[in-house]
Amino acid sequence: MTTLSRPPADPSAPKPAGKAALKNWLLFGLQDSKGTHQGPGGITAANEKKHPWWQVMCLTGVDYFSTLGYQPAIAALAAGVISPLATLVLIAVTLLGALPVYRRVARESHRGEGSIAMLERLLPRWGGKLFVLILLGFAATDFMITMTLSAADASAHLIQNPVAPGWLQGQNILVTLFLLALLAAVFLRGFKEAIGVAVVLVVLYLGLNAIVVVVTLTQVFTHPVAMGGWWNALWTSHGDPIMVVGIALLVFPKLALGLSGFETGVAVMPQVRGDEADTEENPAGRIRGTRRMLTTAAVIMSGFLFTTSFITVVLIPEQEFQPGGQANGRALAFLAHEYLGVGFGSIYDISTIAILWFAGASAMAGLLNLVPRYLPRYGMAPGWAKAVRPLVLVFTLVGFLITFLFEADVDAQGGAYATGVLVLMTSAAVAVTLSARRRRQRKRTIGFGIISLVFTYTTIANIFERPEGIRIAAIFILGIIVISLLSRIRRSFELHATRVHLDRQALEFMSDTLEGPIAIIAHEPLRLTAEAYRDKLTSAIEVSHLPLEQQAIFLEVIVDDSSDFETELQVHGVTRHGYRILEVHGPVVPNTIASVLLHIRDVTGLMPHIYFRWTEGNPFTNLLRFLFLGEGEIAPVTREVLREAVPDVTQRPWVHVG
Repeated sequence: MTTLSRPPADPSAPKPAGKAALKNWLLFGLQDSKGTHQGPGGITAANEKKHPWWQVMCLTGVDYFSTLGYQPAIAALAAGVISPLATLVLIAVTLLGALPVYRRVARESHRGEGSIAMLERLLPRWGGKLFVLILLGFAATDFMITMTLSAADASAHLIQNPVAPGWLQGQNILVTLFLLALLAAVFLRGFKEAIGVAVVLVVLYLGLNAIVVVVTLTQVFTHPVAMGGWWNALWTSHGDPIMVVGIALLVFPKLALGLSGFETGVAVMPQVRGDEADTEENPAGRIRGTRRMLTTAAVIMSGFLFTTSFITVVLIPEQEFQPGGQANGRALAFLAHEYLGVGFGSIYDISTIAILWFAGASAMAGLLNLVPRYLPRYGMAPGWAKAVRPLVLVFTLVGFLITFLFEADVDAQGGAYATGVLVLMTSAAVAVTLSARRRRQRKRTIGFGIISLVFTYTTIANIFERPEGIRIAAIFILGIIVISLLSRIRRSFELHATRVHLDRQALEFMSDTLEGPIAIIAHEPLRLTAEAYRDKLTSAIEVSHLPLEQQAIFLEVIVDDSSDFETELQVHGVTRHGYRILEVHGPVVPNTIASVLLHIRDVTGLMPHIYFRWTEGNPFTNLLRFLFLGEGEIAPVTREVLREAVPDVTQRPWVHVG
């Protein structure tokens, strides 16, 4: 049985050269309809090596743990002397809010789709598609800003190192662009799974941070002057303990960068080694390992968040956190140089630069997971969006633009980053709340509902505090929606079917015709009476001159979800009132008819002739019905789909309209 998928390449054919070779290199892997790829978030085949949960924790940790490179400085700049108390609130939200939510996401989305896929299942049709596009806009904000912010902070660590060449001073934009270009080069070359590299980077980075924390905590408690200065500043500026707690609750949304990493954690689930008894439908071992991974990462990060927020605000003068200060965007590096010397500080800087750069790789892989998984399947991206390399070039150019607009400033990008992270976490909390409600788990519904309210408050507070974040996210959302709708309209006349199957009865209907042509009458499935079929057959004979000796077959397309694009068509043969009928479910009537006709031509070797009536109504209204409801002006659109699919008119099924 033939299909509409692309045939395999001929190994004996000569290799292309020039532009053709470049095109083939760029579009390598285009036939991969799932958008899988080699990268930190890539989907591995069943026979490929999986890894222990702690190694995969290091893979997601390059994104999560790397925020220590800039989080303490941003927290001190945003919250001042109450940064440690606000961080305690952040830790509570992490352990009591984000962690339970994503442990549930890991159980219900074990293929690595994340919370967006959960909401897609809960919100079908066009409303669900639009909601997914909005979430993709926030996800793009999160991942793109992760790339540019991490690269910008890596540049700051490099340039501000005391042994760095003097000519690097003031070249933050150029260094950041170089790091982004280097990241793109790695993916264009073919990024292989590098869990081993992630393990080395994370272990080294966390080990160096632990040394900095222990040494500086010793300095705090052996030199009480600094501690006393912080304590006096805390009570002098705020006084009332209740007021301090209240301000900490209000300020903690500014520290939301410390919540990043959970969405990446569930995205890399397919890498986790499960039990031998695991099945794809119920990978209990993989789920258990992922939940252990999320919990361990959250506990480790919470410990570092509190200790680093405390030592930085106690030991570093306030002016050093300001733009141009030595601790701006690199508070722990400042302490490493100050208390452990230039040698150790330089090693710390190298480790920080490496893990921040690798965090950009993780973010790029997240984008390469999301875009091919959704947009091409919706028909809302060009066909080449399933290939990795063109997307890498697009994302890199966007990263260059963001770097220029923000002048490689870490603080300026923090609001957009936090907005993307918080919206994704809020959507995950809402998704698990709806899931618990659907399963009638009352206590969990209430618990997750409260968490959803906390994240909603945090998101709204962050938006009001740093409105530039929602503006940037809105640009991403608007861009994705506009480009997606234009792409959907542009691809409206493509064949949507990924595969067509005819059942045995359908094949038997056509086996009576040995010489052809095969006469097929398009019929609306809303009118299923014997009189309706008789009238349609009579009309085809009288108006469209269907030959009387032809044994006509009716073709009925049942529209299920017109927002779908790529579908697999199952054609069933049924007999109704003595008439032979081909029944098929599809998202769009004309494109589905065209796909079935071409498949019949390929299976039988005979040319199908299809007979239509003209559709009544305003042409513009019918066009909108076609684009959004899958119906409209059926006959001319079917002919246009066939014309674009088969340029040779002699090989094209005939369309008769009367």
